[in-house]
Amino acid sequence: MAGLSTRHLLGIKYITRDDINLIFETADNFKEVLNRPIKKVPSLRDITIANLFFENSTRTRMSFELAEKRLAADVVNFSASNSSVKKGETLLDTVNNILSMKVDMVVMRHPVPGAPVFLSKHINAKIINAGDGIHEHPTQALLDAYSMREQLGDLEGKKICIFGDILHSRVALSNVFCLQKLGAKVRVCGPPTLIPKHYAKLGVEISYNVKDSLKWCDVANILRIQLERQDIKFFPSLREYSTYFGINKQLLDEIGKKIVIMHPGPINRGVEITSDVADLEGHSIILKQVENGVAVRMAILYQLAQMD
Repeated sequence: MAGLSTRHLLGIKYITRDDINLIFETADNFKEVLNRPIKKVPSLRDITIANLFFENSTRTRMSFELAEKRLAADVVNFSASNSSVKKGETLLDTVNNILSMKVDMVVMRHPVPGAPVFLSKHINAKIINAGDGIHEHPTQALLDAYSMREQLGDLEGKKICIFGDILHSRVALSNVFCLQKLGAKVRVCGPPTLIPKHYAKLGVEISYNVKDSLKWCDVANILRIQLERQDIKFFPSLREYSTYFGINKQLLDEIGKKIVIMHPGPINRGVEITSDVADLEGHSIILKQVENGVAVRMAILYQLAQMD
């Protein structure tokens, strides 16, 4: 198979099904590497990668940094809270200053949708979108789909339901794009106030009934309630949300079928998902997602490094 069709990873909507499959095949190889006693390969030796995080992140940032170091890249970490951004420096100035240090690749999380696309038009380094506002989070969608593929095989025709705060989630949009490109059937489920109207135009099913959606799906990908992005109340209380839209063991027992349980983290235990579901052996693959995240991000970094 040839290389990727693009020199950046700006969003799932900009890549093809062949790109996704190539990333998955490469991730398979890197998973083998991660299971060896020596978990490092010199694939990106002499490549310098800058991690630019203008928003707080723990999981994504650590996963990228680990992936970069496993590939023997030189890593520069940048946090906006400790930088000249606080003094009024523009995004372009910040990045150009970093590029003057001969950086080859930029991994960026930014609160403004479209910031990675903007950067890709103004600088020569390869850009990986690690989340832009409530727009896209392509690497999370790729690791989610990769994890589903491990459990179910080919995703063609499989039924995937994304539960929770769809309105504020960049993970949801990237998952929809990725799963549709892989031939899966996608549904979103949550309170009407947390499902944007434009989702009806994306070719996904919309449901407000958690029990019905659990009966329908092969995989439940459960998203957290993003209170930090909500400037108004979208539901009366967390307790009420948990009662009507939370997923618990009793619900799963009533349905009586095996469903793959996923969550991109961080988890609000007792709100969108109870601990006995999050930790349910034979169902939950939440920790497997974290493990797969490193291999998938290694694959993305490696394949982009091959592009001219």
